[in-house]
Amino acid sequence: MTNMNIPEFDARTFEKLARSRLLATPPLLDGPITSGDHDLNPGSEPANAVLRHAAVLVPVVANTPLTVLLTTRTDHLPSHAGQIAFPGGKVEAHDSGPLAAAMREAHEEIALDKSFIEPVGFLPAYRTGTGYIISPCVALVRPGFTLKPDPSEVAAVFEVPFAFLMNEANHQIHSRTFAGAERHFYAMPYGERYIWGATAGIIRALYRRLFST
Repeated sequence: MTNMNIPEFDARTFEKLARSRLLATPPLLDGPITSGDHDLNPGSEPANAVLRHAAVLVPVVANTPLTVLLTTRTDHLPSHAGQIAFPGGKVEAHDSGPLAAAMREAHEEIALDKSFIEPVGFLPAYRTGTGYIISPCVALVRPGFTLKPDPSEVAAVFEVPFAFLMNEANHQIHSRTFAGAERHFYAMPYGERYIWGATAGIIRALYRRLFST
């Protein structure tokens, strides 16, 4: 399958492909982590690191054409301030699992009502260089929702064409110096929006899962 087919995707085609290629249940966190910031930085994982469990919602909006809903984090947050992210956060003890946590966070952060959300599968766990292990929950979101960003966490909400994010030509590799070492990461600049880091890595993982032959 190639990128040439992606622009013609409608919601039904996406849902069918996602259900056939994504994980049907959340990833096991005690198994090998096959995806993460270390993909482009072999050997960078800290030994015996205690990872905090988080979950994100990857909301594919059933527009024509499809779009992906993203947020910009506020500048004052203690971690990943000002970065582009999926709705999500830590999995709390009262959450029944990663999907419940992702949907709760999406409601808290941007007031996305769960009645518009249709989960279609999960990506393998993604490990970040900041000590999180993320369970990405992919969902098809019905249009017609009304969003209200929480100003303490979310500076902006926007949508990016699904076809743009699933086009491998837009998957750039950039680098920066962190703690005295050069680190490489995926980046997908879209106009004035700079999508990078774990968010771009999860998008890359979705692309590989759906379209790698």
